[in-house]
Amino acid sequence: MEAPSPARLYATVTGALLVVLGIVGFFYSASFGAPGTVEAALGALRVNAWLNLFHIATGALGLLLAGYASRQYALGVGLLYTGLAIWGFAIGAGDAVLGFLPANRGDDFLHLAVGLLGLAAAVGTPRRRASRAAARLEPRAQAAGKGP
Repeated sequence: MEAPSPARLYATVTGALLVVLGIVGFFYSASFGAPGTVEAALGALRVNAWLNLFHIATGALGLLLAGYASRQYALGVGLLYTGLAIWGFAIGAGDAVLGFLPANRGDDFLHLAVGLLGLAAAVGTPRRRASRAAARLEPRAQAAGKGP
């Protein structure tokens, strides 16, 4: 059995983590608004219903795509969360990204870690097309006596 690729592992673990964080976040704040009522969750994160939904949606997408589009997911979420972290660091704690996603240092560091790990997983996973092409060429090489 082949070991899972870095992107598949990232999509599965990060997807599960984000879904759990989003669900737990609703126990702290379920307020929609701009940014609405923002509460401290788990000691370091500031959450509202919009951020909880964002985490659940991106996490569920990771769990759904882990089997067949994990590299694309890792790249997309890596770019999205890295951008979100940079934006959060730029505006500072206590403000809101796009007017409704709360920003503070804990959230910004979480988003930065999720983003950079996603980019690393995408870079560390080979493109699927290349492996398909190699699989198609291998039987021909074996038939010609050039393969194992």
